[in-house]
Amino acid sequence: MENLAPYLSAISTVLGLVFFVGIVWWAWSSKRKAANEESANLPFDLPDEFTKDKS
Repeated sequence: MENLAPYLSAISTVLGLVFFVGIVWWAWSSKRKAANEESANLPFDLPDEFTKDKS
């Protein structure tokens, strides 16, 4: 049983790396390009909060 811990640690590290690479691959895929561009422009679509009225 004591020799099982290093294998579990290695397996969890490999699984974590696989999930990380999968998420990065999904996020940068060409299918997500439109959603990424829309999300990148969201801050610029907000109204200006500190505009002064010239009355």
